[in-house]
Amino acid sequence: MIETLRFTSCQAPIAEAFCAEVAAYVGQHLGVAVEFVDGIPWEQRLREFDAGRIHVGWLCGLPYTWRADQTHPPLTLLAAPVPAGSRYEDQPKYFSDVVVRRDRPWTSFAQLEGTTWAYTEETSHSGYNMVRERLAQAGRDGRFFRRVVAAGSHEATVGRLMEGQVDAAAIDSTVLDLLHRRDPSLASRLRIIESWGPSPSPPWVVSATVAPSLRAALRGAFLAIGRDPRGRSILATGLTSRFAAVTDADYDPIRQIARRAQSVELQHGP
Repeated sequence: MIETLRFTSCQAPIAEAFCAEVAAYVGQHLGVAVEFVDGIPWEQRLREFDAGRIHVGWLCGLPYTWRADQTHPPLTLLAAPVPAGSRYEDQPKYFSDVVVRRDRPWTSFAQLEGTTWAYTEETSHSGYNMVRERLAQAGRDGRFFRRVVAAGSHEATVGRLMEGQVDAAAIDSTVLDLLHRRDPSLASRLRIIESWGPSPSPPWVVSATVAPSLRAALRGAFLAIGRDPRGRSILATGLTSRFAAVTDADYDPIRQIARRAQSVELQHGP
């Protein structure tokens, strides 16, 4: 029997305070003890989740599909966030925004040939797989860019971009929303030249080690967050309207993009 439900996020660090509040709300709603696991790298958090020592997590859609497609999936879906903002149309979806500095001349992805590109890491759907698929669709390969670097997170990618270390990147639109709220000056310094998607929102998932009855209760708790003032206040901290029910089939577009992206390897550099 699980005495304390352990939650974590393998998403952008800028959203961690929001995730911790969601975990606390769910625990209070269910009347169970919860712990939010932070302070360790996201890779370690994912290993802890895979081992069943973390019970609930917020994952990128791509690593979710890798796990869901196993013969005996180690996880099941709980819900997915519906981002605030008209572009999301009250649906659990998001975009991959291609961004450059506002003082740079490029106005489309096609013009970025020969530039330096940054991505988050290789398990990122919005920051890594989307650009590989775009190159594959155009019949190009990783040599399209002069150099490609891994920044480690969307925030670090934007930081490198603003410092002039790289020329362009694809950023999770919801992370970009949070970054703009934290630093409104980004609007005058950063420019979106293309938006790819939408893609299904990164899901909250629960380990298969959790009893089915508790999994169902967790799913209900996530879907209930937007139904009372305190829950809506928590959602607002993450620029989220509500949580929506999702199915495994909703993530088929990510599977399809991953298959198309397989033919492209990016040309890495220091």
